[in-house]
Amino acid sequence: MSDPIISLKDFSFQYREQSNPTLCDLNLEVFQGQKVAIVGPSGCGKSTLVSVLNGLIPHHYQGESKGTVKIAGLNPQNAPIVEIARHVGTVLQDMSSQFVGLTVAEDIAFSLENRAVPQAGMPAMVTAAAETVGMESKLDAAPQDLSGGQKQRVAMAGVLVENVDILIFDEPLAMLDPASGRATIDLIDRLNQDGKTILIVEHRLEDVLHRNVDRVILMDQGQIVADLPPNELVATTLLEEHGIRPPLHVAALKYAGIKICPQMCAAYVERLKLSPIEIQKVKAWADSIETTGTTTQVQTETVIELDEVTAAYPPAGDEVPPPVFQAVSVSLQSGSMVAIVGSNGAGKSTLAGAICGFVPITAGVLKINGSLANSWSLAQRGEEVGFVLQSPSQMLSAPLVTDELQLGLKVKGIDAQTIAERCEKALRVCGLWQHRNWPISALSHGQKKRLTIATILALGPSILILDEPTAGQDFAHYAEFMDFLREINQSGVTVVLITHDMHLALEYTQRVLVVSGGEILADDSPAKVLTDPAITKAADLTLTGLHALAQLCGIHNISGFAQKFVEADQKLRRQQGNRGGGA
Repeated sequence: MSDPIISLKDFSFQYREQSNPTLCDLNLEVFQGQKVAIVGPSGCGKSTLVSVLNGLIPHHYQGESKGTVKIAGLNPQNAPIVEIARHVGTVLQDMSSQFVGLTVAEDIAFSLENRAVPQAGMPAMVTAAAETVGMESKLDAAPQDLSGGQKQRVAMAGVLVENVDILIFDEPLAMLDPASGRATIDLIDRLNQDGKTILIVEHRLEDVLHRNVDRVILMDQGQIVADLPPNELVATTLLEEHGIRPPLHVAALKYAGIKICPQMCAAYVERLKLSPIEIQKVKAWADSIETTGTTTQVQTETVIELDEVTAAYPPAGDEVPPPVFQAVSVSLQSGSMVAIVGSNGAGKSTLAGAICGFVPITAGVLKINGSLANSWSLAQRGEEVGFVLQSPSQMLSAPLVTDELQLGLKVKGIDAQTIAERCEKALRVCGLWQHRNWPISALSHGQKKRLTIATILALGPSILILDEPTAGQDFAHYAEFMDFLREINQSGVTVVLITHDMHLALEYTQRVLVVSGGEILADDSPAKVLTDPAITKAADLTLTGLHALAQLCGIHNISGFAQKFVEADQKLRRQQGNRGGGA
């Protein structure tokens, strides 16, 4: 066998500012052409490992390292980072942070300009990279005008233009709708088949396993605790023990009392092999579950009402943009928890922006808590509706965590004692109390996301709208935060979740609004909407693994099966007292 293209031997790393190592005695070999998924809870060292592999450690992040590292035959300790960049390309979680050009073509060409590639040869190289990711028709477009999936493809092209050997994807699915996420996994798979070595750092393991993966590396507390083929890993309890959610169909099989073995190919629901006896066990388990059904309470108070509302962004110069959505009518009741789902660009965030006052309403009526709100100022709407944006960088402005949390409360004239109490509660709920005195620049992307949520929670609005609240979060933090949202929802706060996470909608909401093409395509219970192939196809959503498992086992009431799984899953987690748990 040839030498590994990535090799770490007894490698440890400790940041200069930290008292303990972030990576501890790592031994890892990855060979040319392999595709490897890296999973683990937040703070386990995944991002630090990525920084080691792409040369940011030691060239950008300072600290003490031990052991040896070889990347494509180079030692990052003494090889220039520009030399490492010719072999390793990294696509970051926040694609927008990678853009530097005014057009797609300029952005793809940026690294070529840095290497002083002759200008005459650039167009052909840029076009070839764009064609590889299917973006050749968008070379003249501005990156900020693209959808999430398109932005990611441009970021890919920006590293592919260097013809790198190794591609690292850091949370590639966090900002994408389900269909775009699957398209991304398909594209990554094609790049792998063309010979690229692929590393995917991702919380959403079930979505990564849409295509074949050679190995899954499980990290925790700076160490590699497992390095196994997917079918071998899901046959253990290691994922659950370390706070990583297994694919839903795998959890369902374990709940049904089926012993999973690697030969079942359980990691990939399309290849799942069950015996007739095992199929009968799944059916018997589903039939035996005591379910309360979807609990619905009659609500007499409407907190948000849109009546024939049309909204459009302001004109840009002489151009008047078309409405993002037109003549939309919908009402939300007090104390409900609702998910708004749909593809990137469908109008989900615009709908929320119209409610909050960020997007002008050009026709129709908006009522908030029974009052006509069309002419309300942003401050007036902010008293009733809290909106947590998708990108943390759009909301954070103070230097320190505590300063950021206190900012809005001080503007409202709240006394110091109440501010301190609200800040502590919000920080503890969002898992940031131990970081209260940290500079915001030192937080990870996931921690910044939780901080933005904490700043809104501290203000105490009666209606809370969150845009992708769990994007990039590990399952432990995801479950902890969603359990908290459920608690405040049960106290009467109306919660609206704009999300690409079908699992979140299925587990935590009573109602799903499916937005497509600026219209509300469906309005029903999550189990019905997310197991309906016609709706999911029309709205660029994806069916969960529960749908495929139910079909394999001949279960006809698929929405009922999904609802039963959710209730059984949450009941077991409550019994175990393990918020990050699973089977």
